[in-house]
Formats: sequence, C-alpha cells, structure tokens
Amino acid sequence: MISRSCSRRVAQHLVIIFGLVFLSTASLACQEAVRRIEARALMGTIAVDGDLGDSAWARAHFTADFTQKDPVEGAAATTLTEVAFLFDEDALYIGARMLSRTPGDIRAVMARRDNPLNSERILISLDTYLDHRTAYTFGVTATGVRFEYYHPSDNEFNRDFSFNPVWEANARRDSTGWTAEMRIPFSQLRFNERPMQVWGVNINHYIPARNEDVYWVLVPKNTNGWSSRMGELVGIENVRPRRRVELVPYTAANATLRGNRDLNNPFDNGYNLTARAGGDFKMGLGPSLTLDATVNPDFGQVEADPAVVNLSAVETFFDERRPFFTEGANLLRGNGANYFYSRRIGASPRGPASGDFVDRPPAATILGAAKITGRLKSGTSIGVLTALTDQEFARSFDSTSRILSRTLIAPRTGFGVVRVQQEFGANASTIGGSFTAVHRSLQEGSSLAALSARDAVAGGVDWLFRFRGGAYELSGSAGASRVSGDSAVVAAIQMNQTHYFQRPDQTHIHFDPGRTSLAGYFGHVRFAKSGGNHWLYNAGISAESPAWEINDAGRLGAADDLDGSAMLRYRENEPGRIFRSHSEALYGYMGWNFGGIRQFSGLDLETSATLKNFVTATFSAELNLREQADNLTRGGPLMTHPRNWNVNGGMQSSFSAITRWQFSTRLSHDELGGYSYRLNGGLTFRPTSQLEVSVTPAISRELNQRQYITQRAGGPAETFGTRYIFGSILGNTVSTQVRINYALNPDLTFELYAEPFAASGQYSGIGELSQPRTNDLRVYGTDGSTIAQANDGSFKINDGADQFTLAPDFNVLSFRSNLVLRWEWRAGSTLFLVWQQNRSGFDDPTERARVGNLWSAFRAQGDNFLAVKVSYWIPVD
Repeated sequence: MISRSCSRRVAQHLVIIFGLVFLSTASLACQEAVRRIEARALMGTIAVDGDLGDSAWARAHFTADFTQKDPVEGAAATTLTEVAFLFDEDALYIGARMLSRTPGDIRAVMARRDNPLNSERILISLDTYLDHRTAYTFGVTATGVRFEYYHPSDNEFNRDFSFNPVWEANARRDSTGWTAEMRIPFSQLRFNERPMQVWGVNINHYIPARNEDVYWVLVPKNTNGWSSRMGELVGIENVRPRRRVELVPYTAANATLRGNRDLNNPFDNGYNLTARAGGDFKMGLGPSLTLDATVNPDFGQVEADPAVVNLSAVETFFDERRPFFTEGANLLRGNGANYFYSRRIGASPRGPASGDFVDRPPAATILGAAKITGRLKSGTSIGVLTALTDQEFARSFDSTSRILSRTLIAPRTGFGVVRVQQEFGANASTIGGSFTAVHRSLQEGSSLAALSARDAVAGGVDWLFRFRGGAYELSGSAGASRVSGDSAVVAAIQMNQTHYFQRPDQTHIHFDPGRTSLAGYFGHVRFAKSGGNHWLYNAGISAESPAWEINDAGRLGAADDLDGSAMLRYRENEPGRIFRSHSEALYGYMGWNFGGIRQFSGLDLETSATLKNFVTATFSAELNLREQADNLTRGGPLMTHPRNWNVNGGMQSSFSAITRWQFSTRLSHDELGGYSYRLNGGLTFRPTSQLEVSVTPAISRELNQRQYITQRAGGPAETFGTRYIFGSILGNTVSTQVRINYALNPDLTFELYAEPFAASGQYSGIGELSQPRTNDLRVYGTDGSTIAQANDGSFKINDGADQFTLAPDFNVLSFRSNLVLRWEWRAGSTLFLVWQQNRSGFDDPTERARVGNLWSAFRAQGDNFLAVKVSYWIPVD
C-alpha cells in the first residue's frame, strides 16, 4: 500500500467579533490510499489452459482482500479470490484462483465468445495509459468463455463492445472452486513507450449463485469514476508498444432461392449464386493510433433487422451490426447531434427503375473504407473515417420487346467523418469537435439529382465540464449544417417530413423552390448533478433551426424545435427492510417551434425499485397536455394534438437467476377516446449448460382516432384548398422473437434467431380536417358525401365533384430468421455458415391480426439465403 496525497484548502476566514479581528488560514491534506500489485517477469512457459500448476505461477505475487459491492456494500468478500500478473516481452499473463465453499453451485454455462451470460466470471480492467479516464476490460467465465470491452470514459458502465482483440483465456474447475488464465498480447493493447510501465488496474469477481459482486478496489454506488479510482499495476519493464499490423482476408459465396420464382424472370435462375472476396487491414500508427481499412466489406453473418409497420412520417432507424463500422464507433460519435449514422454508407439505392422484371442491388457496394482511431498521450481522442460507394445500376427486362436495359439508381458517393476530443482536468472534462461531409457524383438535371443532395456538410463543437469528481456536469454543443444540389432536391428537402417548409399557416419560414442550398444550426446546453447520496437533478434547453439538416450522413427526425426539460430524482442505494435500492423521479418537458407554437408539454413521474432478492420493478405515469402540432397534417396547417396520459409498468427477475423472466405493459388514453395497450414478456432458460432458449412475445392494440391517410387538392378555403384526410384506425400487432443458442465450446456455436410478425389496421370514421388548430373532421358519409366499403376493404368516396378510392386497411405477415454456425477455427480466423429466411405476405385486410396469424407467417412466400464465409487472421509482426 502507498499513499497518494491530495490537497484540500480551507477558505480563509475573516472573523469580526465585538470589534476584534481574527484571521486564520488552514490547509488540510488528505491521504487517499492506492493499492498496488506487482507484475513479475515470466520465468519458463505457461500453457494457457486454466490450470495454475505451471511452475511460473509459484513465484508470482497473488493479491487478495476483495470488497463487496453487492449484496452488502463495503463488507469483506465471503470467499477467497486471488489474482497474479506475469509478463514477458510479448504478453501479459494473468492467473486467478476463485475458491468456493460449495463448488457444485458455481454457475458455469457455456456460450459463444463475447457472451458471458450470467456465468461466474473474473474481470481485469487495465488503464494502460494511466490517464485515469479510459480502460480495457478482459474477462473469462468459469467455462472459459472470454469477453472484452473498452471504457472510453471514466465510467465502469460506459462500455464499447466493438473492441475485439485477439487473445487467449481458459478456465478449469476443481474440488475447491475454479481457476483461470489469460494471455493478452501487448500488440493488442495501446500504451505509451517508457522503460517502466505503471498501469491502472481493478479486478472484479462476480458470483451469481450468491448475488455477490466483489472488487479489488471498490467504487461506491453513490460516487462516480472508474479508471480514476483504480489501483496500480507496477513492475512491467522493457516492453514496447507494437506496430500491430494485421491482415484479415475473406472469401464468401451465397445463393438466394426465391419462394415465388417466376420462370419468365431472366434475372432469377433458381439459385442466384454469387461469390466475392475482400479483406480488412489493421496497422498501428505509433503507440496510440490504429489504421483500419477494408475492401468490399462483407455482412453475410449479420442478423436481420426486426419487422416493423411504420405509419408515421419519421424514418425508422436500425442498429449498426457490420463489424468494420461498430469497432471504435464511440470515437466517431459526438456528445451533441447525431452527425454520423453509419448505415447511410452502403444503403439501399433510391433511384427508380421500371420494367416487367427489375433486378435491383439491395445495397450500394462499398468499394473501400478506412478509418484512424485512437487516443494520444495528451488525452486527445481521434476518429477519422472515409468511405467510397460505387454507382449502382438496376437491370430491367421488357417482356414485349424482349429488351434488357440498365438504369443508374445510385451515384458514386464519398463519405468523410472527423471527430476530435480533448480531455483535461482532474475531473475528466472534455471538449470536442465533429465534422461530416458527403459528396455524390451527380449530373445536373438528372433524375438522381432530384433525389439526393450533391454535397452535404455538418459539424460543430461540444463540451462536458465535470466538477467535484464528476458529481456535477455542464454539457452542451453547437453546430451548423449545409446541403446543396439541384433546386429540385433542395425543394424536396424543404418539403420532407423533417422540415415541412410548405406549411400554409406559418410565417417564420419561407419555402423557396428555386433554392440550391439550405443551411441551419443546432445548439443545446444542460446542467446536471449526477453524483451524491440521494438527490440528483438536471435541466437543459435545445434548439434545432428549421433548416437544420444532417440526414445525408447522420440521423435527424425533425427540425424547427425549441425544447426544454428538467428532472429531479431521489435515490436510495442503502438496503432497507424491503428494498435493496429504489429511486423516484419527476420529469417536466415543453417544446415550441421557431414560430412560437407550443407543440408539446407534460409531466412524467417514474419510480423503480430493486427488492432484497434482486427482482426489479418499474412504474411510470405521464400526462401530456393538449397542444398544437405542426407535423400531424404532414405539410399542412396546425392541428390539435389531444390531451393524453399513459402508464407503464414492469418487472424482471434477478440477472443472476438460472431462469430469467421479464414483463412490461403500457396503457394510454386520450381525450378523443383513443387508446393503446402493449404487453411484452420474456423468458430465458437453459435446458442444459450448453443450450439457451429465449422467447420474447409481444402483443399490442391501438385505437388512434386521428391517423393521417393522405391529402388531396380541391379542399375548402379554411384548409387552404387541400383536403387533409384522416381516419380512426384500430391496429393490432403480435410478434415473437425466439433465440436458441447452442455452444459446443466458446469457439464453436450455433445461433438461431426467428421472428414471426403480424400487424393489421382497419379504418373507420374517415374524413377531412374541417378547420386548422382543431382536430375536428368532416366525416365522409355526412354533409352530402357518401362512403362505401368494398369486399376488399377499400373505401369508395363520393364528395360532390371529387370521387376517389382509398385502400388504407392492411394485414401484413412477416417471418425473418437467421441460423448461423460460427467457428473460430484459429485465433482471429472465423468460419460462418448462414441460412437466412425472409418471408412476407398479406392476409385479409378486413381481419384483425391475432396470435394465429403468426403461423400464417411461416407459410408466406419468401426467399432463402445461404452463405458461407471464411476469414483468416494474419499477424504480420
């Protein structure tokens, strides 16, 4: 043990009592104990098999004395945990011994790498820069499943799971407990070059059988920090950062078997076999930065996106799963606006193509991409990414003329992203900047030039000032954006769902069809108290100008917003007679557009509690007031959003339980008589130690009395000459996600994901908005109009001179599944075999979706996708 001195100065006091002046100055020094453990040079060899019987461990220094975080914070661990460190010129070796009074109760379940589930585990966290801000964590379970993640900030639970080094670990159980060994090559770590290394270190042993979580250095629940509170690993000397050059070439082939094959389609030969090759390249740029490059990146093993039915105008955003874009993604994301949404790169082409048969590529080909990421000794984090996607063509066939043709549907496009962040001060404050740019090779006046901006740039600065050990935070950001291109596309951007410049009853923005560029800005500021025993709070405001636009490279739902929010929370982490912990919070929020129209306001009361048996329960109640919305008519006038309330509740089992369960429910109601409810459940169980089954069903029902359908010309003067048509929709959705994972060992696994899905919507009470700033409808079938529903569910409407047909009812079916065999056949080298199904269809639109429709989804037409991919990891040095 050593002491680290920290100075604390007591303010000078000027005391005046009865005319006597006393001046006193005091200085207090506190001694904060810092634990140390010594890593010793390896003598001999170690076989990383989980057995500590190698003679090298006999001269290692084992440290113990762990402290509980749960179930009794601050108490000594109930069993002995010992950990030692050795090193040679190539790697760091870690040996751990975990004793148990009842070895038969050790939770030891088998799973694939990076999936520790709720097994007993040992975790080693290393602050290799000794910057007291970042860290790597390496872990291994009692069955030898290894996992790892990166902490980009001074927070134990801020974890970047895209960190994917090549290292070794194993474990072995015996009559006294279990032991583990790790070998972490120095080439997989980043650290500064110096003769003697001093790294931050902490060790965590999680024991689910007793809900016990013990640490070598305890960070109390009511305090912030992680790396800044670590002990020190000393004794590593004469090791140097490696250049880290790695190549991962791959080859892949796939076949698509279409369930609804048309023999007249010249683009479908029945098996549609394709093959491709590509690769990734990684090289260290000094001790701190890494260059990653990829050619023709593959996504054959990616899980399918979940099925959704989106009746709103807002784009649905899905998570990124492609390895090249997930690794190090935290270094490309800012703390303000969503400047970078990586799924824009290689997205589905948007251009039109027509013909009796059309063959469209599902995604734009990524010709190449590269990125530089890392953190300098000065505390500067850097992320730079560039990517180039190819132009894409659709092939079309005209059955009458028998002519094949090609149509350009996507231009060649370049993407650039830059993110720089500087950390400073004892409290790990940060200031950073982000910049994105997109350029498309578009010919002026072409059809594609009317669909996409030619150039788009956006960027800004952000800051996070932390005080008193991170207990208080002042954060904020400010940015600007600009898009340019043909007047047709800039006009379309002004009119799309993000902006709606064409709204007829607003005066603060102007729609200009002749513009060839659009520029906007964004800003927000927030103050928060995020540490302390009981009371926490925050308050913030944000602004997005009407012309703020970042959707070419980033993600934005709506602009033209001035929003404010505040929160007050009380928490108790000291276990009581009933609860282990609980918290209660009150949220308030309000928002306007730049024209001064209040669009939303409400209050939300939330509470959560963890029982003594670690079962967690949550409840919330929310009230939203009646307001004017500028987006319900989708470019039309203001419309009243009804007052509504909702309640949410749920419970879930202890994470450590062998069989885990959870359920949640949501109920809402509005003043128009609309309502919705949703029930979600989940059950995860293990028939054997190698097999895990998870079932997550969901069912919802909604009555929305004002669902937008369409708009037509010829409306009355009150609605500015346009008919804004709405209806009452009764929607039903049922789905079930099933996951079955079987692990022969951590490197050879089978994983099944399947989701049958059904959703329906039946309309009634169809009419048009009668007056702006209301939600009153002139319902068709009254006031001289007629409406009739045909057998196919469509509505025929006769309203004087305007006669039209609507077919809004729907009943959709979907079944998506992935079956993946993953085999890491040598270190860093992987074989994937993939079978994917994507089925979709329609049922009777006049019928509601029910649980039985899930079986119909299995019988829907669809495609079978078969793929094989082999990658080979080649360390160059």
